[in-house]
Parts: sequence; structure tokens; C-alpha cells
Amino acid sequence: MKRILLLTPCLVLLTGSFWFEALFAPKSELWPRWEKHDPQSTATIDHAAWNSILKSYVRPGPDGVNRFAYSRVSAADMKNLDAYIDRLAALPISTFNRQEQFAYWINLYNALTIQVVATHYPVGSIREIDLKDGSSSDGPWEPKILEIEGEKISLNDIEHRILRPIWQDPRIHYAVNCASIGCPNLRRDAYVGETVNRVLESAARDFVNNSRAVSFDDGDLIVSSIYIWFRPDFGGSDDGILAHLRRYAGPTLKAKLAQRESIADHRYDWGLNGTDLDPQR
Repeated sequence: MKRILLLTPCLVLLTGSFWFEALFAPKSELWPRWEKHDPQSTATIDHAAWNSILKSYVRPGPDGVNRFAYSRVSAADMKNLDAYIDRLAALPISTFNRQEQFAYWINLYNALTIQVVATHYPVGSIREIDLKDGSSSDGPWEPKILEIEGEKISLNDIEHRILRPIWQDPRIHYAVNCASIGCPNLRRDAYVGETVNRVLESAARDFVNNSRAVSFDDGDLIVSSIYIWFRPDFGGSDDGILAHLRRYAGPTLKAKLAQRESIADHRYDWGLNGTDLDPQR
């Protein structure tokens, strides 16, 4: 889930023109090759290995943030994670139906992110990881790190050239996880095709009703930077973002948003979503 590059790895409060922030966010640009699917297919994809890893290492916190115990991943589970990713990469994903593909790409993105961070751990932020030549740290999103059906693919390809343009669903931003505190939660169970839409609804409600998504500062409405960086996915305006937030807000938050017409500012925390049990550097 690559975001703009002008941010520090810790909590940020950005002011100024929202359009300028969005200018640096990756655009949704279709990679037509991945539109192929088989609506008649009834084949399903087994995500049990990924599900087991999530249940073993994702720790829900009292602040509503799910954290991953990177320091505690065993050598055996790293092998299991590698094998799971290799198995997904070997699948002829173009032959599956849309729902199976949806769950596939979300799980693959999140599994790759965990693999990258766990391999380079300890780090304070995913943005410290550079998979190119090590000369600078701008995150692991651009390099091609996997080959699927003969195509080399990056994390950015999965999110911005496959998931966003094909499904055109803003809830994607609640599913793909960039290993940061400010990101919507990495869930404790894998996505599966049969229930992907229901689980995305739950993920949307969970995030919108957490202070990472919406908060108030001296009466001003502050939202997650996700809504600003990817404004086109949320209706392209403050009105669109507010309508989206009201859709998923609980009664108390919905009442606070009822008379709002604009957004004052936005925040995002790039700190790693590691657990308190992980050693500090």
C-alpha cells in the first residue's frame, strides 16, 4: 500500500493543499492482462497456511490496532509463508472466477508484505526497507518481487494496477496492509472468495470507527491520509469521503459527522505495526 514519499516514518500531521498530497500517490492504472477470468469456474484457492500464520502472530491491541509479532516468527513458519507465496504464484490465476481472484490478490499482497518486513526485521518502518540497491530507503513497493503467469509483479502492481482498477472498490484500502500503525488492520484470518465482500464490509466498519480513520481536534475533522491520497476512490471530493464515512460510522460517530461539510486535515502513522513484545532497536 504505497503512499506518498514526503512523509516521515512516524506520526504526521500534514496541512496545506490536499490535491498536492494526492499528486504523489500512485494512480489507479489498469494492467489489462489481469482482467482475464472465468465466471463459470467453481475452483477455490486454499489459504489455510496464510490463515494459520495470521492467527499465530497477529495480536489485537486495546487501541483497536492489530499488530504482528515479527520477532517471534519461527523458522518453520517463515518456510510455510514462503511456500504459500510460491504456491499462489504458481497458480493459473486467470482461470479462476472474480471472487477467488479478489481474495487471492489481497492475501498475496499482505503475505508478501509480511515476508518482506519479517526478512528485514528489525526496522522502525516499512519505508526503511529498500529492495533495489540499498542506496536510499523509499519502501519495497516498486521492485518486481514475484513472477505470476510469466509476468514480473510488484506490490504496487497488485494494488494500483490490478486490485483498484479492476474491482473499483474503495474497501480495497481496508484490506491491503502496509505494515504500519496508520493502515487499516491486518486481519487475523485470510480472505476467501466465498466471503470476501462480507469481510470487507466488516473491515470498513472497523477502520472507520477507529481514531486512525476519523478524529476531532478542537472541533476540526481530521481523517486518515488514505482518504486524501486516494480521494478518487472515495468519490473525488470531501462530500464523497464524508458520505463514505457516514455509511460505515457507528451511531455516535455518524451523529458527529451529520453536519460536516468539509475536512480540516489528515494524519497517518508510518510506525511499524509490530507488537510490544518485539525488541526495540
